[in-house]
Amino acid sequence: MANFKYSADGLALTKSFEGLELTAYQDSVGVWTIGYGHTGTDVHPGLTITEEQASILLAADVAWAVTCVNKSVKSAINQNQFDALVDFTFNLGCASLGQSTLLRLLNAGDSAGAAKEFLRWNKARGKVLKGLTRRRQDEMDLFSTPTMPTRVGLPLRAAAFPLATNGAVKKAAKKSATKKAAKTGPKTAAKKKAAGRTRGL
Repeated sequence: MANFKYSADGLALTKSFEGLELTAYQDSVGVWTIGYGHTGTDVHPGLTITEEQASILLAADVAWAVTCVNKSVKSAINQNQFDALVDFTFNLGCASLGQSTLLRLLNAGDSAGAAKEFLRWNKARGKVLKGLTRRRQDEMDLFSTPTMPTRVGLPLRAAAFPLATNGAVKKAAKKSATKKAAKTGPKTAAKKKAAGRTRGL
């Protein structure tokens, strides 16, 4: 089982398609809704929230989709692939992901084939919808975008340079100290000698 968290990029994708309303409204079927599509008994006429509160509600609302993807995916994936799958699941439901060819191909190790499956899920009641097509395209693009590999606990850029051993560090420090002494030693001795003459006056 995977153990990913939904990233800021993933949340930004979901926000861009859910839209933001800071005052409660009734959706097309009369359900009171607020924020990024949040519904529930806590939403009532006249309710207003801030954008920050809307983000908190969305993070809580999307938690079930995060759990669903983590439990459903059996193959190795990266963060971008996970984020794309969470948005897909949040929009369509865990059952849709579970029965999809997309998931079957992904778990079989065919990421390229799985990516092509996103665009098949752009219909509602048998009709192709432009909004769903755009959302599936963005999910597919994110899914297909590789992430930068890292070593454990070490960013890739830093990992490109081997760490010096303790012996090498000590040797370099000794060499540096020798150079510094050779460069400043005579001047320091001359200053001390001059200071001694001054005190003798």
